[in-house]
Amino acid sequence: MGALCYAELATAYPHAGGEYNFLHRAYGRNVSFLFGWARFSVITTGSIALLAFVFGDYVSEVLPLGPRGPALYAAAVIVALTLVNLRGIKASAAAQSGFTVIEVAGLLLIVAAGLFLFGNGSGAAPVASPAAPASAPSFAGFGLAMVFVLLTYGGWNDAAYISAELKDGRRNMVRALVLSIGIITMLYLLVTWAYWSGLGLEGMAKSEAIAADLLRVAFGGTASTLIAIMVAIAALTSINATMIVGARTSFAVGRDWPVLGRVGEWDESRGRPVAALVAVGALAGGGFRTMVEFTAPVFWLFFLLSGLSLFVLRAREPQIERPFKVPLYPVLPIIFIAACAYMLWSSLSYVYSQALGGFNAAWIGVGVLAIGAIVLLLLRNSTSLRASP
Repeated sequence: MGALCYAELATAYPHAGGEYNFLHRAYGRNVSFLFGWARFSVITTGSIALLAFVFGDYVSEVLPLGPRGPALYAAAVIVALTLVNLRGIKASAAAQSGFTVIEVAGLLLIVAAGLFLFGNGSGAAPVASPAAPASAPSFAGFGLAMVFVLLTYGGWNDAAYISAELKDGRRNMVRALVLSIGIITMLYLLVTWAYWSGLGLEGMAKSEAIAADLLRVAFGGTASTLIAIMVAIAALTSINATMIVGARTSFAVGRDWPVLGRVGEWDESRGRPVAALVAVGALAGGGFRTMVEFTAPVFWLFFLLSGLSLFVLRAREPQIERPFKVPLYPVLPIIFIAACAYMLWSSLSYVYSQALGGFNAAWIGVGVLAIGAIVLLLLRNSTSLRASP
């Protein structure tokens, strides 16, 4: 449902800024700046940094370089993929296609392991239900679980950032958003079934590295190497995709704020926002590691506002041509918005129960937006001073 909403917005308002552009048109540049700030300061760069360290950890299992090996690998992969993306859209798209094919092959290997164990009857017998919980499952408990389930789908909305560059935007945008989510959902369910079939619910609950445990049961001692390579490639795929779309938000912010004009420059010959790419890579490569899940409330807040922007823009700009319209409007968008509101509440409940450095993690998202508000105030003052005689 969210993909259908984004398909309408992206085809009606194609722009390299993606969600930033929707929020800008619906609510003005203050709200859109805070979104751009959150993506640049935490969501994009933090995701790249974390994924780079995941890459480093797993490559070190295959080719160890000592205690600093993971950090060296992390820095190297950020630099390498930044250079690949600076070469142009064709180079980064080719790299992304190759990584994705390998990653999907790895997921299918997990499915094959589940089928192998299921067919040979050598997997753990699936358990109908775990031990009786201390309390009955709750509406809140389901939401907490979904915070992490939906984290695995993170990035489904990023197709909106290439809306201005797609040929035959209506058909290809709907395909990129809706068809891809269908494929991802199918893979998610197949992989989850493989874990359940091969390890059982008790085995899944006890496992600290569930894919490695499944492959070890199915194929023996080679599993650790296989899973290390697979996870490393999966991390590469996500880092590259995050770089491709993440720099576009910074580019859009730079276009709207003259003080940040350098970041808003676009290299037509390479189809890249070069300065924005360098900025994202530099901040991520600076060792900035954050628990991205602690900023999930910020993420879901802007998802909620993006869904609402569909109603705002339909009412405010009815004359705009909409090559694609959400079917069953307004029912599907309302359900999407309600789901975002539920996930916002669930993610707030999760971070409130966590601590980081002795502080309640709920303050992290507040801090991100508060700092963004200060930066916004400084930028507005700087713009006013420049405009004064």
